[in-house]
Amino acid sequence: MTSFRPTRLVSAATAAYGVYALAKPSHLPDALGIRGGERSSYEGLAKTYGVRDLIISSAGIAGGPRLRRLALGARITSDVVDCLLLNQKLSDGGARKKATAVTLAWAALNTSVLVADVKKG
Repeated sequence: MTSFRPTRLVSAATAAYGVYALAKPSHLPDALGIRGGERSSYEGLAKTYGVRDLIISSAGIAGGPRLRRLALGARITSDVVDCLLLNQKLSDGGARKKATAVTLAWAALNTSVLVADVKKG
């Protein structure tokens, strides 16, 4: 069975983010308005996201049906955990809202693709 195209596309988008996170880890503290000494911990977090997302997306792009669905599940779980972690770390309400919106939007997108992939068979 060939890979489900939406799974490959969302996995490719995840891979693109992984590359971006590794190439420009300052994007995370910049987006969240983090200043001062905390920036380096958020840059480290961005690098961790980059490595994780490249690993997950490779399974979603190249894996068979079971592996690509596991990759989507891992992506969904990662987004929810990221949301919880960032909400715990961030003190600024606006930054928390932004982090929540982005992480849960990606979780929702991956969930919809996973449901469609499973329905396709």
